[in-house]
This record gives sequence, structure tokens and C-alpha cells, in this order.
Amino acid sequence: MSTRIANQGRLIDRSKPVRFTFNGKSLQGYAGDTLASALLANDQMLVGRSFKYHRPRGIVASGAEEPNALVGLGQGETFEPNQRATTTELFDGLTAQSQNHWPSLEFDIGAVNSAFARFLPGGFYYKTFIHPRAFWKHVYEPFIRQSAGLGKAPKDRDADTYEHFYVFADLVVIGGGVAGLQAAKAAGETGARVLLIEQTAHWGGRAPVDGGEIDGMAPEDWIAQTLDALRAMPNVTLRARCMGSGVYDHGYVLGYERLTDHAPETAGPRHRLWRIRAGQVITATGAIERPLSFAGNDVPGVMLASAMRDYAVNYGVAPGRRVIVVTNNDDAYRTAIALKRAGIDVLRVLDARTSGGGALMEEAKAQGIRIDCGRAIAKVTGGKRVAKVAICAQEGQGAALEEVACDAVAMSGGWSPVVHLWSHCGGKLIWDDAWAMFRPDPARAPTGADGRPFVTAAGAANGELTLGATLADADAAGKAAAKSAGFKPRRIRTPQGSVTDEAPLVPVWLMPRAAKVELRAKAWLDYQNDVKVSDVQLAAREGYESVEHTKRYTTLGMATDQGKLSNINGLATLSEALGEAIPQVGTTTFRPPYTPISFGAIAGEARGAVFQPLRRTPIHDWHEAHGATWEPVGQWRRPYTYPQNGETPHDAVMREVRNTRQAVGMLDASTLGKILVRGPDAGRFLDLLYTNMMSTLKPGKCRYGLMCSENGFLMDDGVVARIDEETFLCHTTTGGAEHIHAHMEEWLQTEWWDWQVYTANVTEQYAQIAVVGPKARAVLEKLGGMDVSKETLPFMAWADGTLGGIGVRLYRISFSGELSYEIAVRAGQGRALWDRLTQAGAEFGMMPYGTEALHIMRAEKGFIMIGDETDGTVIPQDLGLGWAISKKKEDYLGKRAQQRSHMTDPTRWKLVGLETLDGGVLPDGAYAVAEGTNANGQRNVQGRVTSTYQSPTLGRGIAMGLVLHGPDRMGEVLEFPGTDGKISKARIVDPVFYDKDGEKQNV
Repeated sequence: MSTRIANQGRLIDRSKPVRFTFNGKSLQGYAGDTLASALLANDQMLVGRSFKYHRPRGIVASGAEEPNALVGLGQGETFEPNQRATTTELFDGLTAQSQNHWPSLEFDIGAVNSAFARFLPGGFYYKTFIHPRAFWKHVYEPFIRQSAGLGKAPKDRDADTYEHFYVFADLVVIGGGVAGLQAAKAAGETGARVLLIEQTAHWGGRAPVDGGEIDGMAPEDWIAQTLDALRAMPNVTLRARCMGSGVYDHGYVLGYERLTDHAPETAGPRHRLWRIRAGQVITATGAIERPLSFAGNDVPGVMLASAMRDYAVNYGVAPGRRVIVVTNNDDAYRTAIALKRAGIDVLRVLDARTSGGGALMEEAKAQGIRIDCGRAIAKVTGGKRVAKVAICAQEGQGAALEEVACDAVAMSGGWSPVVHLWSHCGGKLIWDDAWAMFRPDPARAPTGADGRPFVTAAGAANGELTLGATLADADAAGKAAAKSAGFKPRRIRTPQGSVTDEAPLVPVWLMPRAAKVELRAKAWLDYQNDVKVSDVQLAAREGYESVEHTKRYTTLGMATDQGKLSNINGLATLSEALGEAIPQVGTTTFRPPYTPISFGAIAGEARGAVFQPLRRTPIHDWHEAHGATWEPVGQWRRPYTYPQNGETPHDAVMREVRNTRQAVGMLDASTLGKILVRGPDAGRFLDLLYTNMMSTLKPGKCRYGLMCSENGFLMDDGVVARIDEETFLCHTTTGGAEHIHAHMEEWLQTEWWDWQVYTANVTEQYAQIAVVGPKARAVLEKLGGMDVSKETLPFMAWADGTLGGIGVRLYRISFSGELSYEIAVRAGQGRALWDRLTQAGAEFGMMPYGTEALHIMRAEKGFIMIGDETDGTVIPQDLGLGWAISKKKEDYLGKRAQQRSHMTDPTRWKLVGLETLDGGVLPDGAYAVAEGTNANGQRNVQGRVTSTYQSPTLGRGIAMGLVLHGPDRMGEVLEFPGTDGKISKARIVDPVFYDKDGEKQNV
């Protein structure tokens, strides 16, 4: 049955019918409909089930605040759960399914939960799922996991694409109602770059529905005129279907644009995430109508009065044919009048105020609408839709005076400014007694680093609920924000808005005010999570005096609408239960995003092959062509080993180590981080970053350095080369380059901002090749061009020159303990140098080796590896690296932290070598056990393995580990239980297994 209203529907095109399906049933709407308006037009009142009790749920709102009408959209690779029908634009072929029921929406077995409602009050799960503890894993946890959630998670790969967009603006205006339009216009006329975003497809907000005049024009005409003026300004950008998702510190704003949801056949990305940097932000996000709390206020057909007006005026839909309006303010009379003019039977208006309203009430009376003052709803009766309403006195205890049959109820409890974005970055609120609402406090606006406000609320979002006040406030906000951004406002007349005056509202938090407990128990606050008035009252009785604690105890406001309809009524209920004023109870915390955004938009293009950008060295293709197996190291892919002739990876690694130790090997080390640090203060800057002294390093020399966090823990290591008096090149671990560069910049920008230091991450500008082994010098001498003798280029020195006709920088450093040269070359010449080295090294038996061979050789030498020997809790002193901590300088990052009692505790585990008694390999990460048990009944632990390998050089398994009093226990045997129950035994030895005196690397 169609519920369309003839000659109504300003947003729909009746010449363009649209077919869609709901729960497999084919239905028809029109272009311009939302899914919600189309469902109502087809008399589909029941749209879902509530979370806890599986109660029937109908559409209650018309926008992003909708808590009930959540559906699954699409099928297969386009399926997406928990989409609001009220914000989903209808398109031909749309497929929607209702959620949270079985076996069907109309007959849901889960509704049996309602019969046990008295045993399932707010917070029951905290009390129920504690004892007996043995039930948790096998009974409670599976039940909770099965029950959790509303929609079903998609199973197929998402077929759509997404993108990120970056923009800078002097001013961002969030909200495209009349307030946002006027604020953008006032700012745009100053020449400021203005970005205006609106979450819906339509501009002007509620003004065309609510009526009134602007400068003698109908709101629609003024909106069209203003849009034309804005589009003519080259400095103003307008984006519809773009929600202001969050406002963050320093003028950072996230916008969420839905590009093709309304037209899925359109090519291009589906969603776009805007990353906006703004000088000033104006939140013109409007206000949301509050529901009223009365018994049965969740029955399908009970709807916000403003939403019912929206459906009638915008979409030509009658949510009911016999409607009762219940209110505590004048705005609901606009709905009664609009419905009456549309031919809908408005049975009566129940006005909780004893003295009634003002001019709007008189206009309703003139339309022949019955008005009962001082009246309230005692109870709404109905199952899957409203059947009748019991009417009572608002000041009574709920005794029904009469019952009236009807099929819809329009309720209005007043309006609440949308203060979410204002609050995201610290904006505070004040309580407005006159309108019973929280509004932004301009004296406590969000401020930037300079201490000046950078966010301004405008219009209804600022608590200005009348048309004239909204326009004046928005005009002033736009001019003030432009001025703060450095532009001079123009003296242009503020548009004048006029609308019928409203009489004061009377706060009503429960109907009737003195209702008995059994009636209170049926009045709902949070429709989706089934939180009742009585649940909040119970929380207050049980000691939950903080609104944040009450929220978590009852789950009030924790549904997908994040309390947009329920929070104010809930905290008012709590304040009455505690006997405290609403401002003293406070509000819950508003967090971004304003409404849910898709995971796809968050990820953008980072999916599939580009989920994490794959970084390749200039020599990557050669490795691939020669059968390398790959190891991911951060975003890089490094050769793990190069199997030959059917070798296993293990056999290939053993061969590579033996060949490098006996002849010569070649490693692609291009991934190592390279950070250029330059400036007059570069030396003292690095002295504070590294534990050892860098300012005394001579040009042409290298020095190994350790870098700690301010908490004293070792975070990176590497070789620093001094290029000239003001220039250093700092090598970092492969995975640490970006992090260490950011670490440097953070200290330069926040602590030593006046130092003359410049840093640049030049990792990808150079290829770096290590030539390692006893014959390494012979290979380079054959290539020719540089003197690479020990006398000319000693250990820990570097020199610029030419090898094989290619300009290089040659470092005499070693991570293997062998004679070693690391050759840096411009990235574009990296492959050419590799090829020439391969050719020159052929007669010396040179082979490439991978990261695993590298790790084995460094462990044989007792060299630490960041990420293996360190885990974020280790300091240099734990690793026997006290020699790398300068005794000459007063301070470095982490020094004071390392002097704390915990850091100097003699029981800290220290680095040792571990040698298995049977020659085998210890399990990686295995713990060494000691006598006795801990408080949990587990065996005491006295150490752990940090690195463990099979050493082909030594012919046995070797390991490094952190052990209690390790260096003082040389020769002791430790036990390491495995996960299979087998116990491995290892002897504590020196961590340097090979060439302890360093003769081979200094040859």
C-alpha cells in the first residue's frame, strides 16, 4: 500500500520511478528518495530489531541521528552492513536486507528476550558473567561472541576503490544549511580560500521545510541565490555529500565524501577521505530534535516530529494517516500544521505545558487541530506498528484519562545543538536553561598552538534556533573567522530572516512526570541498545554517579548513532536520580568520527598490492632473476638467500656463509637508512642523539653509534660518517630510517628549534653494496680506480673515488667481522656497479649472500641486532655496550632515565653467548628456567634467547641471550624447555664466537 501524498515531495522526481528490493521484496520509489522515505512510502513500518531484546524497530528520524533503520546493502563483493536507511540515497537496483533477526524480520525468535527483560537490566552482564569462572571460556565467551554485533561482516573482497585527497584552506565551513551558506559567503567575500562541505546531497538544511522568509524571499529562493553567488567565487569550493568527520588540533579536519554511493554504475572511487589543513574552522552543523521518554516510545510509528515533517514535505510520504503529536515546545506545531495541510488527520496535539504555546499554537487551532495542554502520553500500544495511545496528565502518575486509536505518533522534546565537532578538539559547553540544551561556550573555544581560537560554532550549532538569529550569528562567524585568518571583512548587510515566534519550552524528561516505576521501566532512551529510563535510575542507585560510568554500565549512547538521540535525555534522567543539576552531571565525551566512515575510505588506495608500498632497491631485478627468496624488512624486500640447483634455503644459507668467510661475498645493503645531518650545530645535535660523542669525529672517519629514546631504551644503531665540518651521514637499520628521521625532526622542531641543523632522509638516493671476505680487496683492486689498501683506507674510514669508472663513496666498515667494504653509489648507477663487481669477482669465487647469512655472521661476531637483542625494554648497558657511552659529555637522550634505580638494578638481564651441549640449535625466543615457581605457579625464568642460528663456520648451534647475572656465570648450564616438552641445555659463553680480537676485519 502506497502512503504517498499527492502534490507533495520537493526532493523527488515522480517522472523517474526507481525499483529496489527490501528483504527480497521488490518495491518502487522515485529518484530523490532515501531508502527510508521509499520504505515508508511502501508502508514498510518495521525495518529492524533492537540489539538486546530484539524488539520491533521502525524509522524514528530522517538523518544521520537515526538509531533503528540499519540495513545491509548490496550483495557479494558490494555488500556492506549497518548502513542507515535515512542517509542512503535510492538508486535503481538497490538491494537492502534488515538485520539482527532470525528466521525473519516479522517472526524473530530473539524476541523471546523481551519476556526475560526483568532479569536483564542495565549492567546485568557485569554481574552474570563472573561466576563460576570456569564457565567463562566454554560458556560465556562463545555466547557473547555469537551475540555481539548487529550486521554480518562482509565475506567477499570489496569491489570498490577509494582515495585520499589533500587540501589547504584558509577557512573550512562544515554544514551546508543556511548558517553554513551565509558563513561561507561572508568569508568568501574577503578573498579567503573557503571550503564548504555538506553531508547530504542538498543545500539549505531544514530551512525549506521549516518555512519563514529571508530578505523577503522563500528560503529555497534565498538558498539558490546564495549558491549562485558562492559558485561564482573562484576562492570558494563547495562539496555536497561530504561529511565533516572530525576536527583535530592545529586546524586539521577530516572530510568523508560519498562519491558514487547514489550512482554505483559511475566510474571512479566510491568514497574519498579529505585531509584538510585549515586556518579557521566553522561548525555550522545544525541541531537535532530530542525524543520524549514515555512508555512504548519505541513502537514502530513513533517518530520525531521534525522527521515526520521532513518525510511529508521533502518526499511526499505520510508515515501515518491518523497522527497524534506530543510535545513540550512550539516547533512540533509546525509538523501538525504541515501534516494537516497535506491531508493527514492530526487527531490532536498533546502539549505538556500547562499554558501551551504561542503563535504557532494559534495557527494550528485555526487549522482545526485539537490541542490538549498539560497532557502527556501514558503509553503507546502496538506490536509492529502503533495501534493506540493512552493519554494522561503530565503532572500525574500515569492514570489514563482516555485512549485514542491512531497509527503514528510525532514527538518533540526540544532541540540539541550538534556540538560534536566543536568538542572533538577540546571545545567546552555551557548549559542553556531557556532551551534546555548544551551549547558551545565561546569563552572556552578550541585553541591552536598560539593560544588563539581556531574553531567557531555558528547558527543552530551555536544554540541560535531561530532563523534570524541563525543568519546573524553565521554572518558574524564567517567575518570573524576570515579576519582571524588574515583577511579584511567587507561591510555587507546581514540577511534578515523572519519566522513565527515561539513560546518558551518546558523541559520534559519523562512522561508523565510522576510516573510509577512500572511505567518508567517501559520508557526507552537508547533505541538500538535497549536502554530504558529504569536502567539509568538503577545505575544511579548502584553508585554510578559519573555520566561516563553510567554510559558504560548501561551501554547508553554506545550504539552506532553514538547517543545522538539518547545522551541528553539519559544524563537528564541521571541528574534527576542523583538530585543534581544537569551541568554538574556533565556530558559524555564526543569523539570522531561524527558518524561511521568506511574502512575503505580510511585505507584509501592502500589495499591489495599497494596495501603497503613495496620498496625495491635498484638491484631488485637482478636478485629476482637469480632466484632469491625474499624477506620483508619494513616496506622493503631483501634477498633472504639465493638457492642454487635445488638447494633448500637452509643449505643455501650455509653455503653463502662459508663462501664469504673463505673467499668473498656480495650483499645488497641499499636498504640501510641514510640520513644527512648538516649545519653549524650538527655536531652538538648528534652528541645529544647518540650515547657516544660524534662532534669529535674527524672528516673522513666513521664511528659506530647507539641511539636511545628519552626513556633510556635502545632504539637504533648504525655507523656515522663525518663528511665535512658541518655534515654527517647517519646510517640506521633498514626498518628504522623513517622512524629515526622523524625522531630527529621532532626534537629539532619542539626542543632545539633555534639550532641551525638540517636533516634529510636520503636512503633511496643511494645504492649500497657490501663486498665482504678475505678476497674483498682483490676484487676491488681488479675493478680499479681507487687505492683500497689498509694504509690508505684503514678500518672505520671512508673515501670518495672511482671504481670501474663509476663515482663511489667507499666505507671501510664491517658487520660480518671479515675484511669488508661498503660502496655507496647514486641509485641510478647501483645496478651497473653490481654487474661490474659480479664480473670482477668471478675469478675469486664471489657469490651474493642474503640477510640470513648476514645475521649468522654478525651473531658469530657477537654484534647485536636491533629488534632481536632489543625489544623496547633493553638499554645499552644490558648488552655490554657501555664502551659506546661517552664519559666526556654531560648529557644525551636517555641518560637520566638510565640512572633510575630500575635501570641500574643489578638483577637486570645481561647479554651472553649460549652454546648448546648437543650442538643443536636453541628455539628462538626460548626462556631459561630456574628453580622454584612464581605467584602463578609457573617455573621461575632467568633469561631468554634473543638470536639463535646454526653456524657453518663453527659447525654447531650458537645463540645470544639475556640472562640474569649472565656475564658473571660463564660456564654454567641453563635449561630451555620447548613447546614440545623437550628440554635443551646450553652453556653460558662469551657472546663473541669468532675472531674475538678482530684481526680479520682489520687485515
